[in-house]
Amino acid sequence: MGRGLVRILSQAGHCVRTFDLPFADFSSLEGLEQVRVIRGDITEAREVRKAIKGVDAVVHLAAILPPASEEDRERTMGVNVGGTRNVFEAMAREAPRAHLILSSSVSVYGDTIASSPPIKVTHPRQALDFYAESKIGAEEIVLASSLPYTILRISGVAVPAFLAPPEVWPFMREQRMEFVSRDDVVRALAACIETLEARGRIVNITGGENWRMLGHQYVERFNQVLDLPPEEGRYLPRPGWFDWYDTSEGQAILDYQKTSFPRFLELLRQAIEKALEI
Repeated sequence: MGRGLVRILSQAGHCVRTFDLPFADFSSLEGLEQVRVIRGDITEAREVRKAIKGVDAVVHLAAILPPASEEDRERTMGVNVGGTRNVFEAMAREAPRAHLILSSSVSVYGDTIASSPPIKVTHPRQALDFYAESKIGAEEIVLASSLPYTILRISGVAVPAFLAPPEVWPFMREQRMEFVSRDDVVRALAACIETLEARGRIVNITGGENWRMLGHQYVERFNQVLDLPPEEGRYLPRPGWFDWYDTSEGQAILDYQKTSFPRFLELLRQAIEKALEI
């Protein structure tokens, strides 16, 4: 998502700094006009201040994601919460008028099986795992600050690439779930930069009504594209943190839902065919 966002913003005429770990692959960004690559670690406050000094906006995407987030709580909280604190403190010192766009997660809602969908941003937050706990902590830092902010609670991101399905899908077989296309998430992030109406808001970023289905329905259609048996797939034995979400406010402001679920499947099919070309 970060690389796609950098390309969109640079093509729109923005001067972009991209900040990531020294061993990250920056090759696709090298040579792009108005793009400066800065290597560093979000847990190092001095490096974060150097990257942020004088900017107009910060899009904060850095995080340890599941399943790696569940291996070490201290490390996950150090990066996802401590890193967010470093970003906030750097902005307060080096760019106090800048707009902070935080990539959060629908994981903050926890188990919503008993709730009536669609899930709104006013739904209580409750962590089911370390990742959700860290995202709630990151949100609290932003909400307690005086910085202009937008918090995007993003659902599971579907990537149209030839990737093996997960060993265990992060939802039950009959659980409501609603993913979102990677490209639509990038659109939402980019739109936040230039949309004043997005400031001071928390919005859900998910695929929309045509992405709403039950877990097994998603897996069956996904497997069909990969030429796998439709019934093949393991599911969680208990509710995961997915559901159907109210995206009306975010869509009205950011106009990001461009990739329907059928269109995503077509893009996935094209990616697989390209990967299998000899």
